[in-house]
Amino acid sequence: MSGSSIALAESVKAVLGDRAVDVVVALHEVTVVLSADGLADSMRSLRDHADLRFEQLIDVCGMDYQAYGDGAHTGRRFAAVYQLLSLSLNQRLRVRVFAADDDFPVIESVIDVWPSANWYEREAFDLFGIVFEGHPDLRRLLTDYGFIGHPFRKDFPLSGNVEMRYDPDQKRVIYQPVTIEPREITPRIVRQEHYADSEGFRKG
Repeated sequence: MSGSSIALAESVKAVLGDRAVDVVVALHEVTVVLSADGLADSMRSLRDHADLRFEQLIDVCGMDYQAYGDGAHTGRRFAAVYQLLSLSLNQRLRVRVFAADDDFPVIESVIDVWPSANWYEREAFDLFGIVFEGHPDLRRLLTDYGFIGHPFRKDFPLSGNVEMRYDPDQKRVIYQPVTIEPREITPRIVRQEHYADSEGFRKG
């Protein structure tokens, strides 16, 4: 754990106060969990405070924590994860914000703080169904207009909900229920910790 990471974590705690639900330093990286309430104001503090100065938003991605890891996760299901960069101070920060409602996840848009959030938030909406309140043009970005559901949710079927085909009688593309029998053919790989350090691996 580097001194610069610890110093950044302390600065984040000092600037955000109670708005920072948790601050973790691991693998020389700092992750802060923010409250969804007043998210845009918290992000402005991260951008504008002289000790932080995270001028650049690198990425926003959705997360679905259903059956996360070993299944021990008991908190909220959906979150948005933000990667921030300070060019001025040469430091990075990961910000995680959980939506309060698992059935209808809503998180405040940060597009007024960083305009680059526009397409990132649309992508998270499209793939995870996270609604970014205040986004000026929240439409699907990667899936088709008639797509049903959000394909990166962990309960989304691998074969999808609908399929499309050309109907020669109607002379157009139509949607219909999936005719493929649902089955999982991807093997689950569980790697042992330090597997590459084992004697058998070195001999192989």
